[in-house]
Amino acid sequence: MKTARVLLADDHALVRAGIRSLLEKMSGIEVVAEAGDGYEALELTKKHFPNVVLMDIAIPGLNGLEALARATKEFPAVKVIILSMHANEEYVLRALRSGACGYLLKDAAVTELELALRAVTRGETYLSPRISKRVIGSYLERLGNERPLREELTPRQREIVQLIAEGKSTKEIAFLLKVSVKTVEAHRAQLMARLDIHDVAGLVRYAMRVGLVPPEG
Repeated sequence: MKTARVLLADDHALVRAGIRSLLEKMSGIEVVAEAGDGYEALELTKKHFPNVVLMDIAIPGLNGLEALARATKEFPAVKVIILSMHANEEYVLRALRSGACGYLLKDAAVTELELALRAVTRGETYLSPRISKRVIGSYLERLGNERPLREELTPRQREIVQLIAEGKSTKEIAFLLKVSVKTVEAHRAQLMARLDIHDVAGLVRYAMRVGLVPPEG
């Protein structure tokens, strides 16, 4: 089998080290890079062009689902497997709709990780068995019959919602996105008006509901 070149995207160094250790014991699999956030994952994908990206959902700056959507658009040949603690239907549906080739729960067995990697490199889709038939059935039923989730916001507005939900200040967001404070304030005002949400707590609840940040607890 041709060697599968893998990029790991997770903000916890110990988690990445553990996954790398597991992958290095599998034949035909090579870890080519590690990323700690969504922006870095995209940069390293462009630099190393891996066959597979193992992408945690709950990564900072640009979460795994947002990074997935950009990666599948910019690098269509790269396969993305989402890693998550949550079998949340909204997350699964959005990941599949955004082009994920796999959705793997973080408490999966090592053999399942290998099965997922082998499957996506063959061009197949892999979903953890614990993801209920109801979720998969709902996806198949809704595919093509529903407008994309959260299309009411632009990609930049979604970034800002995520950063606000992560507790970043307006100045911090402006620095991270390399824009002015006034630009961030304008985006924030527009997205609040569009969503009819007028406080930070409401934005945090919205971000959790649509999968921009993981649910509390």
